[in-house]
Amino acid sequence: MLAIRLQRIGKKKFATYRIVVSEKARDTQGDHLEQVGTYNPHAKENQFAPVTERLLYWISKGAVPSETIHNLLVTNKIIEGKKKKSVFVSKKRAAKLAEKKKAA
Repeated sequence: MLAIRLQRIGKKKFATYRIVVSEKARDTQGDHLEQVGTYNPHAKENQFAPVTERLLYWISKGAVPSETIHNLLVTNKIIEGKKKKSVFVSKKRAAKLAEKKKAA
């Protein structure tokens, strides 16, 4: 299965990202099929710079964007839909939150 996801590049403690299309099972730092944009969270302007036509091409071919990429695409109105929750809560943490909620 193909995935569209972020590949971390840049200096230590100053990350920038490439948006790449690769196999889901492969390492994010390994080979990728195509680079379809960049993302710089530190920039004031032009943080998200995708190659829109190639991105939409890969989505039409069945590539699935990661939650973060999906949220960036929705924010920049490249695709429509609702944002996805990209944070995973473990069972142990969910149990603690439930206990805290009951106590309150």
